[in-house]
Amino acid sequence: MTASAIDFDLLGELTETSGVPGYEDRIREIVVREFEGTVDDVRTDAMGNVVGTIEGDSDYSVAVAAHMDEIGFMVRHVRGDEDGFGFVELDALGGWDARVLKAQRVTIHAEDGDVPGVIGSPPPHTLDEDEREKTPDVEDVFVDPGLPYAELEERVSPGDLVTMDQTTERVGETITGKALDDRICLFAMLEAARRIDDPAVTIHFCATVQEEVGLRGARALGVDVDPDLAIALDVTVANDVPGFKSGEHVTDLGEGTAIKLKDSSVITNPKVHRRMKAVAEEEGIDYQLEVLPAGGTDTAGFQHAAGAKPVGAISVPTRYLHTVTETAHVDDVAATIDLLEAVLETETGDHDYTL
Repeated sequence: MTASAIDFDLLGELTETSGVPGYEDRIREIVVREFEGTVDDVRTDAMGNVVGTIEGDSDYSVAVAAHMDEIGFMVRHVRGDEDGFGFVELDALGGWDARVLKAQRVTIHAEDGDVPGVIGSPPPHTLDEDEREKTPDVEDVFVDPGLPYAELEERVSPGDLVTMDQTTERVGETITGKALDDRICLFAMLEAARRIDDPAVTIHFCATVQEEVGLRGARALGVDVDPDLAIALDVTVANDVPGFKSGEHVTDLGEGTAIKLKDSSVITNPKVHRRMKAVAEEEGIDYQLEVLPAGGTDTAGFQHAAGAKPVGAISVPTRYLHTVTETAHVDDVAATIDLLEAVLETETGDHDYTL
């Protein structure tokens, strides 16, 4: 696939749609829609995972996983004065750096409809030196919906969900927006599924839930699907920007898809990642190797769930992770789709991944 052939309308729909851990409903509807006519069977489970299965010619099965959830928030308190404006206090769902939250637009997903709001940020010239230097916490963040307290209390309740409000845009050779983690990999999985025809093995394409709060959906699917081989798709760090030494980059944008060797949750099976490298070289697909010092993915969820299973992972290099301007190179996205397709098309079930 060339970068110009990427379906940016679908990618934009996936990244801009809301879906925090445990409440992936809107994304799930898109995934089920896109699986229809592509796979042989689509099913969901009690956690909200989606599995689209293409039946192969053998009992050997491969699970491919990309998570649907994005980091977000849950309303923990609505406060204000009876005759004044109301404000919303938040509880984090996933790993936020509170420094990036100030002065952002958000959407509160209330029972009776979405409510727009902004995260307040006092003018810097009104702060004393200690306040300027203080590292903020999520607990310090509040949302200002611009509504009187009485009206806000009627519309918004503890337990409502909150997501960042951001569009997805092409910027030069890159695409940027919120929730590229992990919707850009969800997109790659859906695109690869369209291109798989008559595989030798059964392939379960798994859109997982609650990855951002502990790989929970993948752990459940590891038991329920019980694959012979699991491959996870996720974004990875690209610190290829000013302020970082080359050894701190992890990956570089535009240098190809990333074949994971390790992160803080998993060491991938050497035979699996060596086969991925061999396939990439045979097919002329640009790739780089990923050694991620911190962060976990669904790869570990499948490895921990149901015995000693071989696992591998393919990653999309991404700048500015866990912000509203996550940024990936379109060529790396295309290479990720190409490599996933090639690995699946050449999986016969006869490869020995035992160490």
